[in-house]
Amino acid sequence: MKKFTLLDGAALVVWLLPVVYIWILFPSLPQTVPVHYGINGTVDRYGSKNEFLIGPIILTGVSALVYLLLKFLPAIDPKKQIRYGEGTFQKLGLGLVVFMAALNIGIAYATAHHGFPIEKLLFPVIGLLFAFIGNMMNSIKPNYFAGIRTPWTLESEDNWRATHRLAGKIWFVGGLLITMVMLILPATIATILFTSFVVIMALIPVIYSFVYFKKHQVNQNS
Repeated sequence: MKKFTLLDGAALVVWLLPVVYIWILFPSLPQTVPVHYGINGTVDRYGSKNEFLIGPIILTGVSALVYLLLKFLPAIDPKKQIRYGEGTFQKLGLGLVVFMAALNIGIAYATAHHGFPIEKLLFPVIGLLFAFIGNMMNSIKPNYFAGIRTPWTLESEDNWRATHRLAGKIWFVGGLLITMVMLILPATIATILFTSFVVIMALIPVIYSFVYFKKHQVNQNS
């Protein structure tokens, strides 16, 4: 049985912050509030304040499940590799809890303050999450659950390390660029750039892992 650690305590405190904030805020909300936003951050549907609670409840539940999954991954990893870097996975779990808490608080604040540009919070927070994951990427050991899991990285530890070293740099820089661009540019342009950044950040490591595989396959055969 896993012990309750300092990291678990930090995750629990962060997890509770939006719960407390929404509990305090809820009585002052009007009966009709924004419950859905378009991709450009504008409200496209209103509903009751009870309906508003569905989103925070889902985010809070997902946050807890993801953290617990990452904490207990070593017990279900068939390769038993995660136990050598389980601290990394718990830190990733804490980062995701912080991300979900920020989303919950931001959405609740935007709901209470109609007109607040939620896209100026949502996308920069996602960018910071990418940068955080990028910073941790190089510490992720080969596994079947998290990371750049292509047939070529799972086949070779050298490929895994090289791919994650590159991916970590791309995600860290890309995440910071997303954060800055989202804060500065208009919503429509920023959304297009956000999508472009995410596609590039996802594709380059996958392509690199294949190129690395082909290059070393040729070297081994020569």
